[in-house]
Amino acid sequence: MRKNRHAPLKRKKLLTRRKRAGSAPGTLIHVGQQKVDAVKLSLITYSEAAIHEHAIHSLTEVKQKRTGSPFCWINIDGLHDIRAIEEIGTEFSIHPLVLEDCLNTRQRPKIDDHEQYLFIVLKMFRFNKETAEVEEEQISYLLGSDYVISLQEREGDVFTPVRERLRTGKGRLRKAGPAYLFYTLLDAVVDNYFYVIDALNERIETLDAEVITNPRPSTLQNIYILKQEVLNLRKNIAPLREVLSKLLKEPHVLIDNATKIYFSDVFDHFLQVLESIDTQRELLSGLIDLYMTSISNRTNEIMKVLTLMAAIFIPITFVAGVYGMNFQRMPELEWEYGYLFAWTIMLSIVAGMLIFFRNKNWL
Repeated sequence: MRKNRHAPLKRKKLLTRRKRAGSAPGTLIHVGQQKVDAVKLSLITYSEAAIHEHAIHSLTEVKQKRTGSPFCWINIDGLHDIRAIEEIGTEFSIHPLVLEDCLNTRQRPKIDDHEQYLFIVLKMFRFNKETAEVEEEQISYLLGSDYVISLQEREGDVFTPVRERLRTGKGRLRKAGPAYLFYTLLDAVVDNYFYVIDALNERIETLDAEVITNPRPSTLQNIYILKQEVLNLRKNIAPLREVLSKLLKEPHVLIDNATKIYFSDVFDHFLQVLESIDTQRELLSGLIDLYMTSISNRTNEIMKVLTLMAAIFIPITFVAGVYGMNFQRMPELEWEYGYLFAWTIMLSIVAGMLIFFRNKNWL
């Protein structure tokens, strides 16, 4: 079913925090919406020579499955299962405050250095073509010396090309270790921002054409809602600058210099994303001004037509009013051609005024 492009877009509801004020630090409480029915865990163990994929039911299986493989990538879809998050802390010695941040889906992008591992939080955005809306999801990474753990709110992500590269063994992904895998996963999220921006650009172009050809109240409403989406996008993406700057500037034992160079490329892509979002904000602000101008011009055109009609009918009304006065002695009242004479005068006035307006380019 084709979506009506003139229908107002839906305004997103504001989500509230559910963590109780005064809770002890490190208390594991899921903050946000439950977006999957059951938590799904997947494990990929790999080396330069081989790769193995496992569907696991508990993180306690990781040690058994990792036999013979130096590196692993654990992906978790769904954050509402507190037990699964507790197992991460147990199996990989992760601090309770980090686990608490993993469960809080209202985090701003950030990076925490815990010496033995890095903890990174950022937002992943996808454009839903069916609903024509931008979907937001928080994703967290734990980077260790021999593992990468990614935690997502729902099943389905932008990592399919990364998995394919691991399976085929092309490039240096299976050779370079977890730090390079982490770079690849981060780069996939940032590159996907471009697809979201392209989808928003199409909506902006549609609104731009609508503002010029047929502006209506729903058009202005759609512009404001789209502007709110762009502002939300920038608010959740902009803090990623601090994360990438820290990865580039501060040395860490888990990221060697050969891998750090690649984060510079991610940073360049991020700056392009940020510039595109700022451009969209300016375009939407310009669309609002253009809408107001279009409505004003449209109103002026309507008033112009009404004024011309009034100008034509004023002298006609005057003639009709004169001959409608109830005096007994008036010229042409009893004349045989008086009625025809009155019509001739009125039609002549109309014709003369139309010719005058056209010569002035008012018509």
